[in-house]
Amino acid sequence: MKYRLIAIDLDGTFLNEDSKISPRNKHAVREAVKRGTILTVATGRMFRTSIPYVRELELNVDWPMINYHGALIKTTESRETLYYQPLENSLAISIAKYAEAEGYHVNVFIGDRLYVEAENEFSRYYQSIADVDLEAVGKLTPFLKQCGEDPAKLTIINWDGRICDIEAVLKAKYGDKIAALQSLPHFLEITNRLATKGQALRWLARWFNIRPEEIIAFGDSYNDLDMIEYAGLGVAMANARPEIRRSADLVTASNAEDGVARIIEDYVLLNFE
Repeated sequence: MKYRLIAIDLDGTFLNEDSKISPRNKHAVREAVKRGTILTVATGRMFRTSIPYVRELELNVDWPMINYHGALIKTTESRETLYYQPLENSLAISIAKYAEAEGYHVNVFIGDRLYVEAENEFSRYYQSIADVDLEAVGKLTPFLKQCGEDPAKLTIINWDGRICDIEAVLKAKYGDKIAALQSLPHFLEITNRLATKGQALRWLARWFNIRPEEIIAFGDSYNDLDMIEYAGLGVAMANARPEIRRSADLVTASNAEDGVARIIEDYVLLNFE
């Protein structure tokens, strides 16, 4: 099988434990692109915090990137928005109101900018791992009402082991109006129900006229699951959650051991030799 499209998650997958792209991963991707394979990064991150990694690869292409767990597809150079499925403002207000009543920290992402109620240990932690500026705007409910914009996503951060409980509450209250899933053990990501990596990858495949069986998708967490299931070759990292490994077609080495490169070398580059 000749694979024409590779979709790669960043954190825990393409990036190592220092949030860097290893030389081997970088070389494998570059060689695949040289041979005509299309690459898309598929991440929960903001566009602005993902684009430096794409530029580091020096691919010299203007291909789409999937951000916000599938809410946004945008080209990396021309910055053209191809697909956008934000969370409805009224839903965001309702969720923010619930979080405020329970005392949970919420990140609000609008226009590729990050807004929080106040700077605190949660916002500082997020800044440390995402390397992004934020704006403290006070209570989020009135902020969302005043701005009137539909957020790309909301992220609830909790370190007290309550993320699963919060997820259950939101799913019971909003049903299929939202998608809510864990990215990290203490992060609950809330998006439009149509904003998943799998649905975004499906849209992108149609845009490129590529069949699912011609796609490789790499991931490690719950937000990668439907993307891994959609792709003809769904690959879980060795460090992936058990449910993700069980659902994948293959399990590769961990993100610290160049797991992405190993699969590209064996399943893409060898086909050109």
